[in-house]
Amino acid sequence: MSFKKVTVLGPGLLGGSVALAAQEAGLETVLWGRSQERVEKTCALGLQATTDLADAVSRADLVILAMPVGAMSGVVTKMIPHLPSGCLVTDVGSVKVLPHAEIGPLLEKAGVSFIGSHPMAGSEQTGIEAASADLLAEAACVLTNDEKAGPSELAALQEFWTRLGCRVCELGAEEHDRAVARISHYPHAMAVLTAEVGLALGDPLRLAGGGFRDTSRVASGDPAMWAEIMIENRDALGNVLREAQHSLRDMLVILEESDNEGLQQYLTRVKAARDEVS
Repeated sequence: MSFKKVTVLGPGLLGGSVALAAQEAGLETVLWGRSQERVEKTCALGLQATTDLADAVSRADLVILAMPVGAMSGVVTKMIPHLPSGCLVTDVGSVKVLPHAEIGPLLEKAGVSFIGSHPMAGSEQTGIEAASADLLAEAACVLTNDEKAGPSELAALQEFWTRLGCRVCELGAEEHDRAVARISHYPHAMAVLTAEVGLALGDPLRLAGGGFRDTSRVASGDPAMWAEIMIENRDALGNVLREAQHSLRDMLVILEESDNEGLQQYLTRVKAARDEVS
């Protein structure tokens, strides 16, 4: 199985970047969006785009849902009657349990295979204007095949993301959501808190160096998008935040006791673990 026509539903930063990378890889690519204004901006990037959902998914070998997870089921319901036989559907949502629970059954009932995807690529910027084919270069991409699509479909999707420059692995949806709570959603929450504490200084950028900018950068991300992601993964994220509370309390005790040796040991242990990450 291989893909010749790829349809991306949602002309945002990630959807646009996926479309640009797919086009560069030599695939026929079309984007669908509800807004004519967004479609015109997409066309200005040299991409084919339309507001006609039926036309967008016709002849598609692969349909990629690149809108907010909460909007997916409505779009899937409308597109199912127009999907060609043998089409594979995936999504690029930041959580995976919810898409498998909501759109997996809809597609399974219609006889359409679904495999979740999460290319771990993004930016604090938003919109199709910020899209770039390079966004996916060397990005990890997790596939979640909870509906047990066939091996040929899974292999084709792996090949697709690899061609776009991603490093592909497979996890279950629940395992994925627990992992991204730690390495994506929790860091975003901490960036927000870092920005809030730093900005309470009044004019922090007059004194701040790269450390403050680097650790708070992603707090400039789209609030509506991140609120949805964090609420959708609230159970896993809540567990990580509660774990972090214990770490904060431990550090406070070390500071209150002026335990220089204990603090050095703690910093050394975490530094060693962090240094193993490229």
